Amino acid sequence: MSPMHLVLHGLAIKKHAGPDEIAGLIGLRPEDTAEYLRVATAGGRAVEANGKYLLSPLARVALESDYSRHYAELRDDADFFAAYEAFERINVQLKALITDWQTMEVAGQRVANDHNNSAHDEKVIGRLGDLHERADSILSRLAKGLPRLNYYRTHLLSALEKAEDGAIEWVSDARIESYHTLWFELHEDLLRIVGRTRVE
Repeated sequence: MSPMHLVLHGLAIKKHAGPDEIAGLIGLRPEDTAEYLRVATAGGRAVEANGKYLLSPLARVALESDYSRHYAELRDDADFFAAYEAFERINVQLKALITDWQTMEVAGQRVANDHNNSAHDEKVIGRLGDLHERADSILSRLAKGLPRLNYYRTHLLSALEKAEDGAIEWVSDARIESYHTLWFELHEDLLRIVGRTRVE
């Protein structure tokens, strides 16, 4: 697989990111990633603004047409695909958990969670820890087929531990690499690898 494909794939996952963020995800050195991004920008495949990059529309289309070629072997790997299907099942549980994090039931109605009820938040974080244990075993299976997916194992655990230590923004804050942010990116990564589209 070419480094340029990896860089463009990383940019597709991150949406709007700098070289360091993309490099960590795809396993290249930041300086090499920066050079590939420079070349991609010069060739019209990426757009740069204030040190952050976006895929150009044409590059997005071209990238999506490349996945079947780059990941044909993984798509035919029964073990990898079984692990992916297991991930999709636990993804449903994660979505329900995040709903319980962002909202709570008060007098029989769902309202936005203002996070003033620490008992509620601690309970949800405890459930997230239990879910993570099951998810990590699935990620371990996926990473056997594609080692760079270990990136998510490391960073999901880090986000969980910060949340468990009381920094609750690490559960779902979209402005940082929170657990939910990373999970969303992981799901997008897997969907591209196996050739499926997101179902809301």
